[in-house]
Amino acid sequence: MKYTHVVITSIFALSITYTAQAETKQKVHIEQATVFLKGAELVSSAKVNIPAGESEVIFTNISGNVNEQSLNVVSDKDVVVQSSTYQNTATPGDVVSPLLKSLRDSIEKIQEEMKLTAMRMTVVDAQLTIFDENNKLGGENKGLSIPDLQHLLELVNKRMEELLVEKHKLELKNALNNAAIAKLNEQINQEQQKNYQAGGQLTVKFYATEPATSNIVISYVIQNAGWNPSYDLRVEQLGDPVKLFYKANVYQNSGIKWDKAHIILSTGNPNENAEAPVLNPWYLSFYVPPVRQGQMNDATVNAYRTPLVDRLETRSTSDLASPSPGVYQRNSGSSRHISGDRSNSNQYNVDGVTVQTKSTTINQYVIADNSGINSTFDIDLPYSIPSDGQQHAVAVKTYELPATYRYYAVPKMDKDAFLQAQVTNWENLNLLPAKTSIFYEGSYVGQGELKMQVVTDTMTLSLGRDKKIMIKREKDKELKSKKTMNTNALETVAYTTNIRNTRKQAIDLVVMDQMPVSNDNNILIEDQQREGAEYNEDKGEVKWTLHLASNESKMLKLGYTVKYPKQKTVNNL
Repeated sequence: MKYTHVVITSIFALSITYTAQAETKQKVHIEQATVFLKGAELVSSAKVNIPAGESEVIFTNISGNVNEQSLNVVSDKDVVVQSSTYQNTATPGDVVSPLLKSLRDSIEKIQEEMKLTAMRMTVVDAQLTIFDENNKLGGENKGLSIPDLQHLLELVNKRMEELLVEKHKLELKNALNNAAIAKLNEQINQEQQKNYQAGGQLTVKFYATEPATSNIVISYVIQNAGWNPSYDLRVEQLGDPVKLFYKANVYQNSGIKWDKAHIILSTGNPNENAEAPVLNPWYLSFYVPPVRQGQMNDATVNAYRTPLVDRLETRSTSDLASPSPGVYQRNSGSSRHISGDRSNSNQYNVDGVTVQTKSTTINQYVIADNSGINSTFDIDLPYSIPSDGQQHAVAVKTYELPATYRYYAVPKMDKDAFLQAQVTNWENLNLLPAKTSIFYEGSYVGQGELKMQVVTDTMTLSLGRDKKIMIKREKDKELKSKKTMNTNALETVAYTTNIRNTRKQAIDLVVMDQMPVSNDNNILIEDQQREGAEYNEDKGEVKWTLHLASNESKMLKLGYTVKYPKQKTVNNL
């Protein structure tokens, strides 16, 4: 009886051990996504019941194409992470995006419809052939009376006309279907270039001295995601501040949906090598002309060699960035040593419980931080980004920029005046080069571009054309002349620019024009007329700065004479 008790106890103990070591599956959701200009770090969290001893948990809904060097698993409650193994569970047929599958299904549906159209076309053609033969027979049939024959021909012709109309409609339908298939194929090509990834799973082995409910945080970096900035510039009326709406176009093709995730945008790039370059010695040697194949002997080979080659140091560098803020790495191999916590700026929730303090303050929901090497925008509003490779707009920040306004015109190249807002103290706005959508007085006026690489102390924002500033530049035909004097030719050119401000407000207007510039001592620019203008002699730029009252008009005159040897011809005159 005692022996039986021991056996039962042993079997029960084995059962407990087996249960503790059995694998369990748990689906995790993306809690936070730190999106870089290229790539993203994803953070998932879960509350897991860990038994005593060793156990394995398979976490599903993990992104595809994970950078395993960045994989990091953290646990609490004295639960030790012994190892983790990432696996992409997709079969070749699974690695197709939902959009790509939908496009292919649409093509199949159209092709089935075209098959039915082709069948109907065959029937119509057969009927037309029969009616055509009947027409011939009717013309040869001498037994029918003329009224009967005419009636027969009318019926045949009417039916043939109906069939011809139907055939035309079928051909038109085929043409439209072919165009639709071509468009769908173009979309398929674009979708295939997005490198869609199906999701994977992560198997983690835990060890606990006693049963515990542990908060697990999983983070890793992926390639198939990123963001690019765009801006809306809005001015209600002259004198108002410029309202700049900073937006981000976020995309991801990770294979899993970011559902109501906490988004952090970063201007960093974890794929760049964070190690500064090191200069190696720069050796010089004599040039040895190439030798054709078959003419190389031992002496020639030795001539190519230098003792320096064997002495040059070689360096191997990793193409993966070392850890940067928000990016974590693990040691290679099956086991990982976990150390450190996430910074205070990163948060996650587990079953609605805040594991780390979450900053709850677009502007009250976005915290911009440019204290480090890269700028970040911590957006506290949740966003859902599907895994479709499409760009999804995320509001980042709104700025009101005090500005001075002016109009700018280059009548030689464009007859319109362009409204410009000049902004100072822009350096702390964390702006990146990007396209701008411009709205003025409540209407969309066009697109522009913010070129940060050419911005100086004053940032000039173009707000589009203003048709209420009337500008007309004409060549003065009376002053134009060409004559010779001794050995020289003299060509005189003059222009008149008429400007009128039809706005109800006074405006400031900068008008740019130019004089030719000579690079030859034999070509002289004389008798210059540019009254009231600033002149840059090196570039030939002529600049008028005007203040025009409402309905005020002004006339600007520009003239010059080019003097050169009469036996020669001047280009670009």
